[in-house]
Amino acid sequence: MPIYQSTAVGPSQIGGASTSKSILGKDAFLKLLVQQLKAQDPLNPKQGAEFASQLAQFSSVEQLNNISSSLEASINANYVLTQAINNGLSAGFVGKEVRATGDAFRLGEAGDGLRQVKLGYTLGSAANTVEVKIKNERGEVVRTLRTTGTSKGDNTFTWDGKNDSGADVPAGKYTFAVDAKDPNRNSIALSQYMFGRVAAVRFTSDGTKFVINGEEILLGNILEILEG
Repeated sequence: MPIYQSTAVGPSQIGGASTSKSILGKDAFLKLLVQQLKAQDPLNPKQGAEFASQLAQFSSVEQLNNISSSLEASINANYVLTQAINNGLSAGFVGKEVRATGDAFRLGEAGDGLRQVKLGYTLGSAANTVEVKIKNERGEVVRTLRTTGTSKGDNTFTWDGKNDSGADVPAGKYTFAVDAKDPNRNSIALSQYMFGRVAAVRFTSDGTKFVINGEEILLGNILEILEG
């Protein structure tokens, strides 16, 4: 079941909501208008049409300022509401199997159930050859997997936690990189993802995160919630 996530706009993302000191506010506008009335020549008063025009400008400035304040309050309320909904729903994903974008994962110790890691990639077109390199935290390639005649779309594979010699590699953090070529040896556009079970949900300053295979994955990177 795919997730459709609402995107909330935070208070810091409101363009033009803050008042710059270089912009004339309604209080300053009114003071200037009063000073103008005090300083005008009684024998040659300001034309009524010009005065009415300035009053109309003052009214427009006040209305625009009120609209801006109301809009900011509405966006802030929507942001808080969306965050609360997302946080409430996220707790229900614990224990679920998910598919998420990313290339990093954690390989567990032997016997803890995390030695079989399911990974995948989506190809923009059919590939003649595909090479997958799995690297440890030092960036060293520990396993290379090669396939031919791979179809367009989603493709998955499972790594058993062994190196090219067939020996178990140590537990820890690993990454994988996929390189796909067409018959003319041109690179094919692709995206990578991984599978895992949600062990916990964390609410951080960066947003809601799922703990999957020992790694923190942002809610926005979850592609699909599977049966689990």
